[in-house]
Amino acid sequence: MATTATADPRFAAARQVADAVLLEGYVLYPYRASAAKNRLRWQFGVLVPPAWGPAHGEHACQRTEVLMEPRGDATLALELRFLHAQRRTVQRALDGGGFAEVDELHLADRVLVPWDEGTEEHVELTVPVAELTGEGITVPFTRPARDDIENVVGDDGRTAGRLVRRTEEIEGVLRLRAVELDGAYRVFRLTAVVENTSPWTPGPGPGPGSDAVAADREAALPRSLVAAHLLLGLDSGSFLSMTDPPEWAREAVAACENLHTWPVLAGEAGRADVVLSSPIILEDHPAIAPESAGAMYDATEIDEILALRTAALTDQEKREARGTDARAAAVIDLADSLPPEVLERLHGAVRSLREVTGPDGPEQITEIPDEEAVFRPDTPWWDPAGADTADPARDRITIDGAPVGPGSRVLLRPGPRRTDAQDLFLHGRAALVEAVLHDVDGGVHLAVTVEDDPGADIRREQGRFLYFQPDEVTLLEDA
Repeated sequence: MATTATADPRFAAARQVADAVLLEGYVLYPYRASAAKNRLRWQFGVLVPPAWGPAHGEHACQRTEVLMEPRGDATLALELRFLHAQRRTVQRALDGGGFAEVDELHLADRVLVPWDEGTEEHVELTVPVAELTGEGITVPFTRPARDDIENVVGDDGRTAGRLVRRTEEIEGVLRLRAVELDGAYRVFRLTAVVENTSPWTPGPGPGPGSDAVAADREAALPRSLVAAHLLLGLDSGSFLSMTDPPEWAREAVAACENLHTWPVLAGEAGRADVVLSSPIILEDHPAIAPESAGAMYDATEIDEILALRTAALTDQEKREARGTDARAAAVIDLADSLPPEVLERLHGAVRSLREVTGPDGPEQITEIPDEEAVFRPDTPWWDPAGADTADPARDRITIDGAPVGPGSRVLLRPGPRRTDAQDLFLHGRAALVEAVLHDVDGGVHLAVTVEDDPGADIRREQGRFLYFQPDEVTLLEDA
């Protein structure tokens, strides 16, 4: 029989990564509601009401399929985790009593603005694997609507305003089923489906008789399961890796159907009793970097850069960020308090070399190879002694039948193979060739300075030139 359970201790090691999945992109640098990148939110694992999803390219359900090898009377522990968006509005206290809704409420340390906050929700249960066979089980769940009011006190100790939070009702269902597969091993395919079953439907169009949908994504989000993901655990037995399964299970793994989520082995390395099914594709046994000083909700950026840029925000920008969300305020406080040694730790770490070479490092060569065992080509790919850089003949090349060398004037035409967008600004500019250089692979490069560049003399003295290949320049007629 399925029962509700408290947080399973097996999930402790995986929960740190699961928290990062839950809050990824929650609020992005510069952590202000007014920033354009924070106006379209909730990008991962959003399960919207069925009436909204199909017409707008979003999904009402996600499906996880993974193989497991339960032993004996194994029990499956499951934890569905998601964010429930609650709409926060700001009201200012009126002198004559009462409150009025406003776009901003300025306090000494923050600027409060309307915002959607995310509250963490959990659906937890344990069930014997034997009960999941046949038709499986269906577990409906709901989160009721509610209103909360928080008074805001100013520096003078008087009520300056209040925050009004509105949480809409969420309805969903969790379906679990296990099917034993044919073969030499006792293997089950576990299917876990999470579905938003909210009966909410978009309102009518803005005009009389119009078929246009007035409710937009902002109206659907408070009724959605945001960043939905699953933690699965076996008390006896193990799961099979979906990314690197044993050879005998590859065909069965390929037949699994995962929709809008991807299961990976989670928790401590070497264990296979916990799976994290995430809307963000991860590798087996993902882990938060030990150098990370805290959550910054923007894993597409580098923690070091985020910390430095956040610390450099103006006082006014920090006040706006602190008023946006409590999590944004925590990021501001973290960036302001990081000591130099922690910032230095964020500069980077190399772990792959340790994994490849092991703790004792690579095997050292203790003997000089036999003379006959060393391959020596007849013609070396580069002979420094034969590289005569002072040869005047190499200082000039032919472009369109005319010699080009130091002192030649050329017109720059950067080619499509360049990746620096600033090169586009040099298209059509006249330049002076300073040198013709040849690399060891036979390539030719023209070192140039741009005409009318006030820093050309300094660049020339320092040897800091721009480099173009011969097919990227045209010889000017007056050269």
